[in-house]
Amino acid sequence: MTNIINPRNCPVCGSTESEELSVYCLKEWKIVQCLQCSMVYLKNPASYEELEVDYSWDSTFIEEENRRKRKRGVFKSIAKLIRNTNYKYRKSDNDRYLKILGPGKILDIGCGDVVRWQPPLIPFGIEISKTLAKSAKLKMQNLGGDCLQGPGAKTIWKFEKDQFDSIFMHSYLEHETEINSMLSGSYRCLKPGGKIFIRVPNFNSLNRTISQNNWPGLRYPDHVNYFTVGTLKAVSEKTNFNFQLINKHKIWLDDNIQALLTKPI
Repeated sequence: MTNIINPRNCPVCGSTESEELSVYCLKEWKIVQCLQCSMVYLKNPASYEELEVDYSWDSTFIEEENRRKRKRGVFKSIAKLIRNTNYKYRKSDNDRYLKILGPGKILDIGCGDVVRWQPPLIPFGIEISKTLAKSAKLKMQNLGGDCLQGPGAKTIWKFEKDQFDSIFMHSYLEHETEINSMLSGSYRCLKPGGKIFIRVPNFNSLNRTISQNNWPGLRYPDHVNYFTVGTLKAVSEKTNFNFQLINKHKIWLDDNIQALLTKPI
C-alpha cells in the first residue's frame, strides 16, 4: 500500500475546490479539475521519498511501457514509429537547443542519467532517482558541471543566485507537485535574460479528447500535472516570467506543449 501525502490544493491557483474526472482515475490515483482555473492534476500524489526509489523512472519504465503498448492499438503504434523515425533525422539536442537557449551553464531538471550537452554548453542537473543521479553526476563533472540528487522543487534552491544561463525542463514539470517553488527557485538561479525551455503533455490536444484514458500523456502516479497552454502560461507569469508558446502553429494537434520562459533583464 502506497503512502499518500495529504490531498493537495490546485498547484496553479491554490483553490481547494475541484471535481473528480473519473474517466482518468486509475486504482487509488485521483485525477481532478480545479473549479476556479480549470487546471487538471493528481489530487493524491505519492511522496517524494517514494518517487526517489519505488516509482522512479528506472524502476517503472518497463511496466509502464508495456501498459501503453497494450492500450495503444495499431494506428497509435504506427504514429509512434513515424515519430521515432523523425527523431533519427533531426538535429542533435545540443544543436537544437543551443539555437534556442544560447551557450553557457545549462541546468537540466529531471535529467535521468543522460547528458545531452556538449561545449559551448556546460551541463548541470537535478535528478530525484538516486541510481540515475549518481551516474549523471560522474558524467557531468567530467564536462565541468555537476548533478545534485533530490526533488526538484527543493534541490533547485541549493544553487547560487544567477548561476545559470538557461534551464531545461523537458518532460519534467508534469512530475513536480510543488510547481510554484520550482519556478520561483528557477527564477532565482537564472541570470537576467536567461531562458527556460519547457515541454509538457498537452491536455487540450485532439488526441487526448479522442483517446481519453488511452491518451499516452497519462502516467500513474508520477504525472501529477496536466497542463493546457492557459494553465502553463498562468503559473509561469505568476512567477514573473515572460511566456512564449513555441509550437503555436500545431498546438491543437500536438500531444505536447513547448514553451519558452524568459527572465526579464
